[in-house]
Amino acid sequence: MKSKSTLWDREAHTEGKHLVLREYLKAWFPILGSTRGRIIFIDGFAGPGEYSGGEPGSPVIAMDAFVNHSAACRISAKILLVFIEKRPDRAEHLRSLVEKRKPGFPDNMNAVVVDKEFDPTMRELLDDLKQARKRLAPAFVMIDPFGVKDFSMEVIQGILSNPSCEAYITIMWSRMSRFSSTTEFKPYMDDIFGAKWKSINNITSDNGRKELYQIYKQRLKAAGAKYVLSFDLYRGSKIEYSIFFATQKLTGCDKMKQAIWKVSPFGGFSFQGQTAKQPILVGLDRPDYGPLRTALLDRFNGNAWMRVEDVLDFVRSDETDYHSGQVKSVLRSMEDDGLLQVNSDSRKNQRTYPDGCLIRFDDLVQLRFL
Repeated sequence: MKSKSTLWDREAHTEGKHLVLREYLKAWFPILGSTRGRIIFIDGFAGPGEYSGGEPGSPVIAMDAFVNHSAACRISAKILLVFIEKRPDRAEHLRSLVEKRKPGFPDNMNAVVVDKEFDPTMRELLDDLKQARKRLAPAFVMIDPFGVKDFSMEVIQGILSNPSCEAYITIMWSRMSRFSSTTEFKPYMDDIFGAKWKSINNITSDNGRKELYQIYKQRLKAAGAKYVLSFDLYRGSKIEYSIFFATQKLTGCDKMKQAIWKVSPFGGFSFQGQTAKQPILVGLDRPDYGPLRTALLDRFNGNAWMRVEDVLDFVRSDETDYHSGQVKSVLRSMEDDGLLQVNSDSRKNQRTYPDGCLIRFDDLVQLRFL
């Protein structure tokens, strides 16, 4: 439960979403910062910026991710970080941390603390932009509430209606399932899903959770996301929370998966993907690529010759839990096993897959393999 004090102890599993955030921002800042005039990081539930043990919170992680970035001097965009925190004492503590760091900010970076509630603040901003016939600058919006209130699908839709805007949403499943039978639960779920909540039988079961998450993914796509990722954080066999990432960009989808694979497992926790027929734990020393091989055969088996880029785009998307950096080693193993044919005229060296390389998955080969 959230502490009533200004600072509180960091829960062990909180580190997971912060590690993923740090790794993703390392890619996000230079990609957008080199092509756009202005980019915004918005932390909707910023907190005081640190924990009682001195560990950094998400605002400090975001500031440091840019200030300490090796490419910061080459990023031309104006960088604005907006930290929204409704509790005055926590907002003031965060403001003091920001002011201490400002002398070290590059000239193109600024950070502000807004001591208001996230949902009405974003509604007001989006309404003002709409009336002025302007769009929100490319933004990464972190929505990390305590529990199941104070954020809505309507606001997320407003965010995603702007090009190059993304949402990083934490769903605290343990708290959601705990309060699902209370009278206060349904109105919050109406807000979260952006529609009258349709109850799910036995929402606290694993099947109920999966059904709920599938509906939430559909709502996020209806709200404007082209790709929606979800990963669950487990301690042993117990789920602690889930991350949903909604984006319109294939590159963003791929970079988020790379971030999750890079940090998992950590401290006795591991992230688990959602798309494989058999769930996989990502980030292991020797990852299980079996589900990716199966997904490639299911998707492309029997197709005509295709460029390797088509396979890479499929893996980058939200149809797999894997990322583009893992593809070519899997293609090599599939070629070695006779599951993949390569047009020899489309490459110079054996067991390589350069851009433009033509490959084909043969259904007859798959039948022999099975």
